[in-house]
Amino acid sequence: MKYCTKCVMPNTRPGIYFDEEGICQACRAEEQKGFTNWEERAMELKDLCEKYRNKGNNYDCIIAVSGGKDSHFQVYIMKEVLGMNPLLVSVEDNFTMTEAGKHNIRNISERFGCDIISLKPNIKLQKKLMRKTFEKYGKPTWYIDRLIYTYPLHMSLKFNIPLVVYGENISYEYGGTQRVETYSAKDQLSNGVAADIDWDELLDEDINIKDLSLCFAPSVEDLSSIEPIYISYFYRWNSYNNYLFAKKNGFKDLEHEWKREHHVENFDQVDSYAYLVHPWMKYPKFGHASATDYSSKFIRYGLISREQGIELVKKHDDKLDSKAVEDFCNFTGYSIQEFYSIVDRFYNDDLFYKNEYNYWTLKKPIWEQ
Repeated sequence: MKYCTKCVMPNTRPGIYFDEEGICQACRAEEQKGFTNWEERAMELKDLCEKYRNKGNNYDCIIAVSGGKDSHFQVYIMKEVLGMNPLLVSVEDNFTMTEAGKHNIRNISERFGCDIISLKPNIKLQKKLMRKTFEKYGKPTWYIDRLIYTYPLHMSLKFNIPLVVYGENISYEYGGTQRVETYSAKDQLSNGVAADIDWDELLDEDINIKDLSLCFAPSVEDLSSIEPIYISYFYRWNSYNNYLFAKKNGFKDLEHEWKREHHVENFDQVDSYAYLVHPWMKYPKFGHASATDYSSKFIRYGLISREQGIELVKKHDDKLDSKAVEDFCNFTGYSIQEFYSIVDRFYNDDLFYKNEYNYWTLKKPIWEQ
């Protein structure tokens, strides 16, 4: 493993690019923001909003939301800065919600005065699909993640609301194959988070193609009538600033509810417990997880030094919070032993070895380089 010389991101992140100075594309993207004319970009978004405002229905746009810190920022920009009347669209994951999560989705509606349509997926189907995608791909929440991307597009077509607003371009902001800066979100299903899985792998005597209808992206013809965009192209994106803004507008973090063992912050992905198994699964596969992600962000934002980031990664990245595991197992029906035996299959032995305590250990951790 090689690590970015500026942050703590390794080159094992799928699709990430390191330049000749050993600096990752996410750090370069953050640097580029200092040279972007954000006033000009904001005017571009204003013009785009005028194109779709008052087009014969009650709503001017759809915003994909979870209720989190970034959702609060997105709704503020579209509703209060640009004067749009948005319909908020969310997908519930059916896991046990935190008290913060329950509060935040309500708060975003009440604070900004917006309607929300929430999809609560078929729980029986979700459990079956989770077990399949967890055991075969190490992607337990693929079904939910897929819906988060596709469901707003289906609602756009259903209600004839062409403008669909998403948050950040993950590949550009944090590193991935789609590293070109663009406002168009039409290709985001290829960003790796919810990319296609062979549908035949998902079907069986209990699951048919109709059960997965909302997971399919709209046709190319239908997509041509939709304008999905990333708001991060038009307004400077900073997860920590979004958190500070959201907190001033009623958002609740996990400060007094849950200290997560594998996170270095208390304000990202706070909605439910079991979902956090999914982002942590990057660790056995790629040797980095949530602690690396946020330590890298904090370094890019100038909040901590690289040395401080390395210490945070060393302390937290390999851990998976027991409360997340417990809720995951309660939902899916695994025993704790079964859960960890499945996780064990996904450790990449090019990156890990088992030490004298039979514990998977990174061969080339950042603190030894």
